[in-house]
Amino acid sequence: MAVFETENLLLTSKSARTLYYDYAAAMPIYDFHNHLDPGKIAGRHRFRNLTEAWLNGDHYKWRALRWLGVDEAYITGEAPDKIKFLTWAKAVPAMAGNPLYHWTHLELERHFGIRERLSEDNAEEVWNVCNERLRDDDSLTAAGILERFDVRVACTTDDPADSLAAHRTIRDKGEIRTKVVPTFRPDRILDIRRPDFAAYLEQLGAAAGVGIDSLPGLLKAIEARAQAFHEQGCRLSDHGFGELPYEPADEKTAGDIFARALAGGDISEKEVRQYQTFMMLKLGELYHARGWTMQLHIGAIRNNNTRMSALLGKDAGYDSILDFHLARSLNGLLNALDAEDRLPQTIVYTLFPAQYDMIATTIGNFQGGGVRGKLQLGSAWWFHDQKEGMRQQLKALSSIGLVSTFVGMLTDSRSFLSFPRHEYFRRVLCGLFGAWIEEGELPADYEYVGEMIRDICFRNAEAYFGI
Repeated sequence: MAVFETENLLLTSKSARTLYYDYAAAMPIYDFHNHLDPGKIAGRHRFRNLTEAWLNGDHYKWRALRWLGVDEAYITGEAPDKIKFLTWAKAVPAMAGNPLYHWTHLELERHFGIRERLSEDNAEEVWNVCNERLRDDDSLTAAGILERFDVRVACTTDDPADSLAAHRTIRDKGEIRTKVVPTFRPDRILDIRRPDFAAYLEQLGAAAGVGIDSLPGLLKAIEARAQAFHEQGCRLSDHGFGELPYEPADEKTAGDIFARALAGGDISEKEVRQYQTFMMLKLGELYHARGWTMQLHIGAIRNNNTRMSALLGKDAGYDSILDFHLARSLNGLLNALDAEDRLPQTIVYTLFPAQYDMIATTIGNFQGGGVRGKLQLGSAWWFHDQKEGMRQQLKALSSIGLVSTFVGMLTDSRSFLSFPRHEYFRRVLCGLFGAWIEEGELPADYEYVGEMIRDICFRNAEAYFGI
């Protein structure tokens, strides 16, 4: 069976290889945004087989299989786990040019020592070898993987109403070397037109020990939950938006809108924006007061295939890029917080890469305050966490801002096997800087450039988040 050589993957020059192997490869990982299950980490979950560990919950792979016409039964349906894996293995050779091809082979080699190209010819053998390792190797449990990849910090994504019981277990036991901390994600507080909005507020109020029958009650509950998150090590928030709202409203207007939503009344699009803007400003002030970083993930249009979303639910791989105007609302939100000197450290991610230059110029308006790179152009996200997307983001940041202050990559993943994506990013990063050296745009001073690479891979994030 042919081997897939990964030694010089994406490292197309001598300079790139020097930067990667001498400076980037051995750096620890700071995974400041992911969707990993903290309960599996707390319980040192052992995966029953390769399908559970590698395919379940991975909408990247699901979309690729659908593109090949594979029946849903073999993707998210009732087919046995082994058959799902064999289906995936048969499909991989057709994915040349897609980052899944690289990720697949990096993950097989880094986790299981398998260097052969995956196909239907060796699928049975790979299935057996990997399952044996998953069964017997403690470094392939959920917690073991974090430790094996030297993940120093892992920030999960958690709803404010979450009990954080798993995080308390992790901290109380103290058995895991990785710092696993929650991230405050209040999307459901902002989604005022969801049918279950009132029911959710009951959960939030119960978690906070606060009755929520008015806007002041909601703000009190948010304050209580933020404090609980802070005590469990949280230092980041996260928000997911299609279009970023900015429609200023005073507290009375926002309170009236909230009361009507709580009672099941109709809320206009403008009123949604007013409520969300009021809440984002309050939340931004809260984050600033606690020294948290605010993350804004902008530009996804979700659940577009209504038939399949009704069958499978959200996060099933039916989301895409939203094209829209952002400059006025982003500048407005950041300026409103900055005007009161309450702008927290902020990372702005976009799913629409035509906005990279605009975002870079926008965040440049609000830098300073004694924080190096206080506002960040977030790493290439979701559909763009591949070679060309990463290069585009890095070039925009370096051309308009200072790439030397960049806090680097994250997995944004639900899969515990996805940590080689940090390696993939580091290879792209070193490939770009290596090209600049080869083309005479940077000096061939590897210690100077290499230290910058180490900063971007880990040290900038370590200093920025302070966890």
